[in-house]
Formats: sequence, structure tokens, C-alpha cells
Amino acid sequence: MEVRRITINIAGRVYPLNVPAAEEETLRKVGKQIENMIKDFEQNFDVRDKQDALAMCALKLGTNAEVVSANYEKTIHSTNERLAIINQSLNETGK
Repeated sequence: MEVRRITINIAGRVYPLNVPAAEEETLRKVGKQIENMIKDFEQNFDVRDKQDALAMCALKLGTNAEVVSANYEKTIHSTNERLAIINQSLNETGK
């Protein structure tokens, strides 16, 4: 696995990272999203400093991740229920 050394700038700080080459684009994209979120919070809310903006970003990203996870779990549960019904129908048909 190829590892690359990149730098990501978030809230005016530079973070050097060693990342797998396959993840580089994703990390850069997420870094830009965080920067855009910080700018949005600073422009639209009473944000006193970068730490407040970063805390708001963390809450928003964490909430989004939790919603995605909950939806995924619901989808898995629903799919398993449908598969069980199909399996039961197939077993009854084969008798």
C-alpha cells in the first residue's frame, strides 16, 4: 500500500498527515468541507473563535454520521425481514 505525505489546512492550522494513497482525495475533500463549514458558521452565527466553529462542525458531522448510521441499520433490518419472508415463501413452495 502506497503512503503519501500530505498537508491539510483546517482553521488556520496546517496538519501534516501520512495517508494511504487511496484515501488522499477523500481527506482533501473532507478538509475543504470542514473549512467551508467553518466559514459558514462564522458568517451566519455568533461564533467567537475558531474553536467554537470547530465544535459546531464536530456536532454537525457527528449528527450527520449518526443519521446515516441509523438509516443504514433500518435498511438492513428491513432487508433482513423481507429476505426472511421470501425465504419462508420459497420453503413453503418447495414442500
